[in-house]
Amino acid sequence: MAGLDERRFVVQRRRWTRIVRLSALAAVAALTLSACSSSDIEKKLRFGWPTGVTKQAEKMRVLWTWSSVTALIVGCIVWFLIFWCCGRYWKRTDDVPKQTKYNLPLEWAYTITPFLIIAGLFYYTVVTENYVNKRTKNPDVVVQVDAFKWNWQFEYVSHHNDQGQTVVDSYPGQTGADGLPLPLSTVGSSAEIPILVIPRGETVRFVEHSEDVIHSFWVPEFLFKRDVIPYGTTSTDRDNQFEITATSNGHFVGRCAELCGTYHSQMNFEVRVVDPSTFVQYLGALRRLGPANPARQFEALEAIGEAPCATTTHPFNTSRTSRAPSQNVGCA
Repeated sequence: MAGLDERRFVVQRRRWTRIVRLSALAAVAALTLSACSSSDIEKKLRFGWPTGVTKQAEKMRVLWTWSSVTALIVGCIVWFLIFWCCGRYWKRTDDVPKQTKYNLPLEWAYTITPFLIIAGLFYYTVVTENYVNKRTKNPDVVVQVDAFKWNWQFEYVSHHNDQGQTVVDSYPGQTGADGLPLPLSTVGSSAEIPILVIPRGETVRFVEHSEDVIHSFWVPEFLFKRDVIPYGTTSTDRDNQFEITATSNGHFVGRCAELCGTYHSQMNFEVRVVDPSTFVQYLGALRRLGPANPARQFEALEAIGEAPCATTTHPFNTSRTSRAPSQNVGCA
């Protein structure tokens, strides 16, 4: 009886081996005929992860996708071994099975393999994290993000011109409380969503500054957020900083991702990614309009042919007694 069972197992194993080989060949042939690159495959997989609109987001998405693929492969192997053991060692007789004290090759395999998997995931995670946190010596654009209860102000500090020279973006003849040139800026209000305009394909550094409590600068399409920590000083030396390089034009909603008080849920903003030439025109429009013009954001966006109001979110009703949802009434 034992010999018959062994022959059946051998036959079944050969059959499954042929099926696995044919499946692998079919998969390779399908990929070859469809001319799919690994990049194409990754973009189609993603396992629900958003595509992202920055170079940093792409790195994080790729890490997520292939980590998920690795986990799925490991899971399939484990499931196969479980079901194989259930079938192979199914009780067929009342004979006591062969007793083994240890199996060195098997023990080495299930000790070393998980370690190699973890080491590989750790390595690629560190490489991606370093890329996302990397700061260049001379970014193309510097923007200071000022968070306060419960809105945002965006200050355009500097940018590179066509010759690669750094241009300080400030209002002519205007100085701030620190005696330095007053940077170009826009600020949100309960009636107007603040809009941050940045150029596509250029490295943008964000310097985050909080005037009161902890906020968090989050643009979902960047696949990234970073807290805005209040250090109680006007200096930005200790403030969090990070850089992104946008790869796609568009309008993208931004939010505060840190519970900061009563109107935290209404602390939204919008990011506009535009062509570099359009970005320079926008800065020029802000410079001409001056810091005293409360409608400078609206008018500057109109001047460059952009929608003057946010398109991804809208101001909220700040009334504490209102029992109706906020309505998007469009531009005032």
